[in-house]
Amino acid sequence: MFIDFFYTLKNAGVPVSPTAFLTLHKALGKGLVHSLDDFYVTARSVLVKSERYFDLFDQVFAHHFEGAELPDAEGVEVDEMARALLEEWLKNPELLAKALDVDESELSDLTPEELIDYFKERLKEQTEAHHGGNKWIGAGGTSPVGHSGYHPGGMRVGGVSRNKSAVKVAMDRRYKDYSLEGPLTPSMMNEALKRLRNMVPAGPKDRVNLDETLYQTMKNAGEIEIIFERSLKDRLKVILAIDNGGWSMDPYIPMVQTLFNYARAQFKEIKTFFFHNTVYDYIYEDPARYKKPRKVSDMARLDSETRLIMVGDASMAPYELMTADGSIHIEERSGRSSLEQLRFLSETFPHSVWLNPVPERMWRYTQTVSMIRRIFPMFELSIDGLEGAVARLMEKS
Repeated sequence: MFIDFFYTLKNAGVPVSPTAFLTLHKALGKGLVHSLDDFYVTARSVLVKSERYFDLFDQVFAHHFEGAELPDAEGVEVDEMARALLEEWLKNPELLAKALDVDESELSDLTPEELIDYFKERLKEQTEAHHGGNKWIGAGGTSPVGHSGYHPGGMRVGGVSRNKSAVKVAMDRRYKDYSLEGPLTPSMMNEALKRLRNMVPAGPKDRVNLDETLYQTMKNAGEIEIIFERSLKDRLKVILAIDNGGWSMDPYIPMVQTLFNYARAQFKEIKTFFFHNTVYDYIYEDPARYKKPRKVSDMARLDSETRLIMVGDASMAPYELMTADGSIHIEERSGRSSLEQLRFLSETFPHSVWLNPVPERMWRYTQTVSMIRRIFPMFELSIDGLEGAVARLMEKS
């Protein structure tokens, strides 16, 4: 029984094992499952070993038993869709305002957060199908969102059937924040911190842990066993440089700062700097990027073992990276291009990465992202991306 369900789970990326599947059959054989609701709870408990796959299991369950659409690499959820609409608005306000049938000036008065909330409400308000045309969500036509229509960077939205209670539970997507895919959210903070805790450096164990020494000595019936631990002075130094110069980055700045502030106990020292789009002659200690400039060339005086973490969407006009006068600030036109400054930073700090909140599948469409990826190892600003970045930062030279 349920062979197709087993293989659908595997094909979707849930690591179910034959042993777990046989255990599920044993539960069925003993009469422990009496309804689809029972089967949902039992199957998830037996087959899924990590909460990171709960959301994917729910989607596969709803698909298998009720014909709901499976997750699609082309598709996005409402939150992500709203952010994508914000990006479309920044690229072409007039086109998006026309597609949503609103006055462009109405959207211009909103903050990025208000725009995202507005787009989400408009997406949720549509309760009837719309086919063709250039507005709303539907099949065909040129709406920015929809199914089977055409629009540059268009997104796909599928419908679901919610008749059976177990399927309703599955479609509630209660475990979406455990799935580790997509940009970081505040609710993912604990998972993200687990990745950063791996950044505890290896160093000489030169400090006596008195409590542990006494415990082990008592355990050994009085035979002394001295337990050493690493001194706090051996912990890592970290530089966090955040792009806070545009709307596309605004939603992520407080979360990134909070994440690294919580992880501060893991580091001997963490310094936060700010820049706009890319780095020229200065980075700034104040978020306004005005009062506390720090010359990039002075970074050469710092410990080369410092871990450098750049955070930004890496999206800008190519000339901002390539030309010597790419900066809009006259005082930063030293004759060196931003590309040179970025190379200088990556050479000064061999342990460096770039975290990008833009989904990785979109990187190939932006020239400057590709250029910066040749200088810094780039990872998506997601749980999995953060895990990969930490692993890269901790590699031995």
